[in-house]
Amino acid sequence: MTDRVARAVAAAAAVARAQGLPRPDPVVLHDGVNVVVHLRPAPVVARVATLTPLLRPAIGGPFGREVALATALTGVGAAVVPPSDLLPPGPHEQDGLTLSFWRHLEVLPERPTPAQAGAAFGELHAALADLPPLWTGSPLDTPLEDLAEFAVQGRELGADPALVDRTAELVARLRPLLTGPETTLHGDTHPGNLLRTPAGWVWADLEDTSRGPLGWDLACLRRTSRLDGRAALDALPGAPTDADLAPFGWLRALHAAAWWHVHAVRVPADLAAARDQLRTAVEEVSAGLRAPPPGRGRPGTARGGPAASPVAGPPTGAPRG
Repeated sequence: MTDRVARAVAAAAAVARAQGLPRPDPVVLHDGVNVVVHLRPAPVVARVATLTPLLRPAIGGPFGREVALATALTGVGAAVVPPSDLLPPGPHEQDGLTLSFWRHLEVLPERPTPAQAGAAFGELHAALADLPPLWTGSPLDTPLEDLAEFAVQGRELGADPALVDRTAELVARLRPLLTGPETTLHGDTHPGNLLRTPAGWVWADLEDTSRGPLGWDLACLRRTSRLDGRAALDALPGAPTDADLAPFGWLRALHAAAWWHVHAVRVPADLAAARDQLRTAVEEVSAGLRAPPPGRGRPGTARGGPAASPVAGPPTGAPRG
């Protein structure tokens, strides 16, 4: 166990004891840029932000949004991992770390098919559409603020300085293209955040939530490398074309590459892959923004075309936990 993980485990156990949980016996379930700890024997899981603050220095905000959204969705019977009902879910602060508490669920090894992922996405967004706004903020503030922080911190994270600067320029050009009616978003709807439990499929990891156009969540599902994202979208009524989603897909590509530089802080051997992913994303977005608008020959106007083809590498949510 690394010092970083040991510190996260100690913080989770300390807060749990202070909140009245006797003699927790912690075991690490996942070590990503968040550390996930089961506080056995109680059905309580702690999510502890360890590396996440490298792109989200005010991490209490995203953790608070996540708890608020999961609480609201649980209240209307939506299929999400619920906040803990044994301890105050938080977020809490301990030893300079931010953490939250969640209900422990049995997770089965099954992975969703495209049709199952599309159906689960539709059910989640039916519930999200009925929720009132739970916080204030500008549209898509989570990915856009992450990328603004990457513009400042990317060099320290090992990214090519020229590509960091180019990423910031591309994000500025994408902003006016990210349009559509505003709704509450999951924020990271790749299938790694869709878990099979004995009761059915549930969505996890709402930390990336924001309000904004549905195109963002659709692009997160479309661009996954875990299954056929186009087939998953086609399971939804009135699914958009890849050309419709192109600006959101491009933003997703840049966002994923930024987060893989954070992941590489934990796994330095992956830094070269993170650099390659950023270069690929910058090249794709640059080419897409140079292409003619729809109706004038832009590539990818048909479903499955290259305008929103998946970027190589795992989706951005995979290392966070």
